[in-house]
Amino acid sequence: MSIRTKQSLAGFVATDPELTFTSSGDARVYMRVGQPQARFEQDGTFTQLDPEFTDLVMFRKSAELAHEQFRKGDNFIAEGETRTYTGDDGMEREQFVASRIGHDNNITRYTVDRGAPEREAPQHEAPGREQMQQVLAQREADLDPEPPAASATGSTEREAVAR
Repeated sequence: MSIRTKQSLAGFVATDPELTFTSSGDARVYMRVGQPQARFEQDGTFTQLDPEFTDLVMFRKSAELAHEQFRKGDNFIAEGETRTYTGDDGMEREQFVASRIGHDNNITRYTVDRGAPEREAPQHEAPGREQMQQVLAQREADLDPEPPAASATGSTEREAVAR
């Protein structure tokens, strides 16, 4: 089996993300993004050039999450593909349609929340250790074929039985 790869785009968010909805009701986020450019000089230095810009769009739940998490100026890395479309003015344009996007950890400082995403979180509180031990003890008692018999002296000792 081969590794599936897609195009990627790294850059910065140049405009605040705009959340809209398609005619079928799907969420769509749009943002203008830029990519810094530099030229390597013969003396080993770099000359900063003007950035290149393009449009980035995402759809459905990914769009909603990106709209919540990204702001103008954020550095990102996105996975997706470049598509060509015809604008309202009849001109052909390119846009990057991202399926995934994240902050660029080479530039951005952030904290990772390793908690379960909301959609995977249990709908009830998980039982505590003591509660689990009680449940296991009850199951074990239910499986015991010979419950202890009370003797006349009130002792609950059991006689050894060969099986």
